[in-house]
Amino acid sequence: MHQQQSVRLIVNDGFLDAELLEPRQPADACVIWLHGLGASGEDFVPVVPHLKLPDNLNIRFLFPHAPAMPVTCNGGYIMPAWYDILALSEIREINDTDLQHSIARINDLIQQQMAQGIAPERIALIGFSQGGAVAYHTALRFPQRLAGLIALSTYLPSPHLLEQQNRSANQGIAVRIAHGDFDDMVTERAARMAYDWLDARHYDVMWKNYPMAHEVCISEIRQISEWLRGMLAAT
Repeated sequence: MHQQQSVRLIVNDGFLDAELLEPRQPADACVIWLHGLGASGEDFVPVVPHLKLPDNLNIRFLFPHAPAMPVTCNGGYIMPAWYDILALSEIREINDTDLQHSIARINDLIQQQMAQGIAPERIALIGFSQGGAVAYHTALRFPQRLAGLIALSTYLPSPHLLEQQNRSANQGIAVRIAHGDFDDMVTERAARMAYDWLDARHYDVMWKNYPMAHEVCISEIRQISEWLRGMLAAT
């Protein structure tokens, strides 16, 4: 059983509020899980018990809340967002500067976990939808090897930014992609383009699809659990 608390984490340009789940024993692994547009860090907290992960993994779960900002594609409505979406094209037209800011913030969270004694190869990123896009960009360009990356119902918005980066540290990590057959928010083709980009560059990438919409389902949660066990197997 994890203990939940709300925390405020200092990052390079201010702070991120987050939900923190601590294991019963001192944490020696961490999962940073990023929510989608208009949602909150609370969204995936209830999933953790359903993962049924073994206690000896001692995983800390961190669910940061995206800052509120006007989102152009939603008429400038202010909502939690990792970056502004300028147009709801199949591969979203986004504000790359916002994306870079979010990458820097999540980098800071990873560095903070490392400063608390969690080795980078024991830190995994999970992201859903817009959070998955940030997770892609953060994990693939992080300068030290991470445990792995799980991309849920998402897309790779700005591969040109990755092409400009040294990605050697995480060239060999496990990248696992899950997508819904009936997702009307992020098309399967958009998600497959991310898979194809990774596969063409010889990443250890795996695809799973589920009979669901833009959401998570119990069979997918079981798969996430299996993936995390593989990435964070107790040593």
